[in-house]
Amino acid sequence: MTQAAPHATKSGGLQGVVAVPSDICFIDGVAGRLVYRGYEIADLVDNTSFEETAYLLWYGKLPNVAELKQLRQELGASASLPPHVTALLKSLPAKTQPMDALRTAASALGATDPDLSHDDPAANHRKAIGLAARLGTIVTAFHRLRNGQEPVAPNPALSIAANFLYMMSGKPADETIVRVLDGALVLHAEHGMNASTFAARVTAATLADMHAAVTSAIAALKGPLHGGANENVMQLLLKCGDAESAVTTVKKMLADGEKVPGFGHRVYRTFDPRATFLRKMSRQLGQAAGNLKWYEMSEKLIPILKDSPSSSGQPRNLNPNVDFFSASAYYTMGIPIDLFTPIFGVARVAGWCAHIMEQHANNRIIRPTDDYNGPFGLKVGPIAERK
Repeated sequence: MTQAAPHATKSGGLQGVVAVPSDICFIDGVAGRLVYRGYEIADLVDNTSFEETAYLLWYGKLPNVAELKQLRQELGASASLPPHVTALLKSLPAKTQPMDALRTAASALGATDPDLSHDDPAANHRKAIGLAARLGTIVTAFHRLRNGQEPVAPNPALSIAANFLYMMSGKPADETIVRVLDGALVLHAEHGMNASTFAARVTAATLADMHAAVTSAIAALKGPLHGGANENVMQLLLKCGDAESAVTTVKKMLADGEKVPGFGHRVYRTFDPRATFLRKMSRQLGQAAGNLKWYEMSEKLIPILKDSPSSSGQPRNLNPNVDFFSASAYYTMGIPIDLFTPIFGVARVAGWCAHIMEQHANNRIIRPTDDYNGPFGLKVGPIAERK
């Protein structure tokens, strides 16, 4: 027995399917362009801070001096964790993965948020500020707790990037490192309808609150095919130990049909524009630290992935994505590997919140169909006769 399925566009992984209209981000994968609300990413990285970029994503314009001052004051005033969240982090086993701690604590933030049940623009903006201010505090607090240290209270006078480094180590960070991390946060702040942003919008489309939607996004970001890839990049480099071994290992991975982390992207068919800046940052940090080993190892792998022949005999033409050079940059800063993906979340929460606000402002529940390939015509038999 057959049954005709309703007409629907079929696309594995929803590739090429437009889910929602949006004013937030434009990506041209062929030309290698990334645009936040009309501004090219190169312009934003060179000329704005993460706080300015977050303001742009949330309010649709870059802030003036007074607006930026007010936002920074609000972020600083919101950076401390409620006591119940700190207690929750203390209750987690030390072996808990930082992304799991971040997901759990981000959800718990909603318990005492006075705007939790309100999704009007003013309430959502306040919630976005609270989440953006506190995710870094959560990550650093848990990191210190799992190492038997007390959390360092945030300094309201510091930027999100400077505060993250300060709360992680307990000491003010070098200005060069702060600037590099701030630039990395700008690069990671938004990227269209990626997996975690789509997860956030699907949750928001049910009219769930912003904390619920951000919790969904963090859960999606954890996966190695999304935010977790930069951790895999650094683990590969450390396992190889030197450039010669890295080249040999990667060539064997390709011959065996294995995916090399940090290369290729669903959207980009050229060099990921974010990787271009992280490449410079990795080199700059290596030079400042007097250790270019990880940067130079990374450079050795690029021509292999780009020029080595595929099974068809054509060059693979795989380019670095955002995860590839962020790995060596963060590692050179002294950031533990399992905090790489949480830092991604500290940045991307700006974009998640922008999309959640956009979804709530013009909502329609997101309900795609599936392509049923199962049987028809089956009949229920007596339970005693079933195999």
